[in-house]
Amino acid sequence: MTAPTIKICGVTTPDAIDACVAARAQWCGFVFFALSPRNLTPSEAAILAGHAGDRIGKVGLFVEADDLAIAEGVKAGALDAIQLHGHETPERTAQVRQRFGLPVWKALPVASSADVERALDYRGAADLILFDAKTPKGALPGGMGLAFDWSLVARWNGPLPWGLAGGLNAANVAEALRLTGAPLVDASSGVETAPGVKDAGQIAAFCNAARSA
Repeated sequence: MTAPTIKICGVTTPDAIDACVAARAQWCGFVFFALSPRNLTPSEAAILAGHAGDRIGKVGLFVEADDLAIAEGVKAGALDAIQLHGHETPERTAQVRQRFGLPVWKALPVASSADVERALDYRGAADLILFDAKTPKGALPGGMGLAFDWSLVARWNGPLPWGLAGGLNAANVAEALRLTGAPLVDASSGVETAPGVKDAGQIAAFCNAARSA
């Protein structure tokens, strides 16, 4: 199996960026969602983007944001990709992709096989599907440390590139990769000491475990 692509989501400090780069993650995630403990203002994102430079890819996470908010995040974060993490329809996803000319990742919350099948609706609209755990009603849409039944996406062979998120950490990512064959893994709360506080040691351990799986 080829080593997976690795994304560390919800980075908020230059030190976290450095930890991602040192651990050889390919992507870091900037969260533009006010309710998240990992939320960044445009000015904060600009500082992080300047610090990151071209050392790592930058994905901006948005939840049902309008074009103005996305445009602000894209510019401030010097984004390489846009991640839509709300209830965005295939039509809205395609619209964002066309409007901004960047790859669009669409996160889909999974609790059943029917949720996985929804990925087919995004063919031609998204560039990548990110299967994530479905969170309880009223909770944040991600970053909660919840995992789902990985067998639901085992060796998924749909029409789009895809990745796995939801409750991943250094202790379980190898098993997740063994079961699913995911080409990309995405960690957030699983590499933190507290909500929004990334830990360099956990980032390194996660990346090493993913590559060694």
